[in-house]
Amino acid sequence: EAGDKLVGKLPPSWQHPKGRNPYAHVAICVKGHFGQSYKEIPDEKMQEVMDYIDFLVENPS
Repeated sequence: EAGDKLVGKLPPSWQHPKGRNPYAHVAICVKGHFGQSYKEIPDEKMQEVMDYIDFLVENPS
């Protein structure tokens, strides 16, 4: 759902001449922020992950 909300909202990048993939952007940001992929993050942190994803949607970068 977050990826859908980011379609067309990410700023252009010279590294992505055909446009940026918002789904990959969310996954990469989550891994960078938490140091783990979605699968590796413990269930106890799920709300923290969801809050961070909401932040990404509100602040596309």
